[in-house]
Amino acid sequence: MRKTILVLFGGCSSEHSVSLQSAQAVLEHLDRSKYQPLTVGITREGQWLCYRGPASAIGDGSWAQNRAVVTPCALAPDRDRHQLLLLGDRVSRVSFDAAFPVLHGKNGEDGTVQGLLELADVPIIGCGALSSALCMDKRRAHQLAALAGVDVPRGTAFGRGAAQEELEAAAQELGFPLFVKPVRAGSSYGVTRVSRPDQLPAAVEEAFGHDREVILEEAVPGFEVGCAVLGNETLTVGLVDEIELSGGFFDFEEKYTLKTSAIHCPARVSPDKAAEIRAAAKTVYRALDCRVFARVDFFLTQSGRVVFNEVNTIPGFTSHSRYPTMMKGIGLDFSALLDKLVELGVRQ
Repeated sequence: MRKTILVLFGGCSSEHSVSLQSAQAVLEHLDRSKYQPLTVGITREGQWLCYRGPASAIGDGSWAQNRAVVTPCALAPDRDRHQLLLLGDRVSRVSFDAAFPVLHGKNGEDGTVQGLLELADVPIIGCGALSSALCMDKRRAHQLAALAGVDVPRGTAFGRGAAQEELEAAAQELGFPLFVKPVRAGSSYGVTRVSRPDQLPAAVEEAFGHDREVILEEAVPGFEVGCAVLGNETLTVGLVDEIELSGGFFDFEEKYTLKTSAIHCPARVSPDKAAEIRAAAKTVYRALDCRVFARVDFFLTQSGRVVFNEVNTIPGFTSHSRYPTMMKGIGLDFSALLDKLVELGVRQ
């Protein structure tokens, strides 16, 4: 019997369009001999629509324009059966076996949707509510990683209403350049590299536009490396990749256009250093209670220090995205990877 997988995409975050591309790729590579997708798009305004059209209309956003193939819907809260309520002229129910949130950023990757699914006892193909919330929170993720023995950047967090004098003192202690970041945001939204003291107020204001807390963080010299991790009890780790920048930092535009940067997979590091990065990735994955899959990102300094940056619990998921590419490097092609994810997610 084929399993029915509830695939969630879209969402209210600023990463809505990225989710559409990931979801289209997932649906196009899901083995239909094993899985029947039940596809639900969440509009930018937050409406849930059961979508019965072709996957090819998802990536460009045209999926929601054809009202003949969408029906308002909601998740049934009953814990004894996993069902979607179709809210058409008459309410009907569709059963499913597990949910795959292919969502990015706030209201999708931060534990909110995961909490809703856990309330209904739905198996999640991905991290749960606690892990998702922790990984989205840079401050608390760094604190837990540090307790697990992994190096983290120096930084100080502030809430709204923080005195300008406090912000300036923290910046002086960290030294310039530094980064100002929202504590909870994805895809580098609201992140500013600050080279001079006079740039600090605008950077803080920009970060507060994305979250109620901001963090001032040292600029770690070196470059970014990432590591794909897969599993629950037993972990499989993909190839380590490396981001080569010609300047600046890996902001939203660079992440999705690679205008001036390049990604090398495998990373141009020694086998011993790659092994150290993979070990650190597994440590962070465990410390933050991750399950099924996540991508763990680090800085690698010129002196060879591996410094934790962040965890992406739902990384980009097109066939050419970093996570699938790292797993392809160890022999898991995209369809085989999706098989493994579903298997791990259903096995709660």
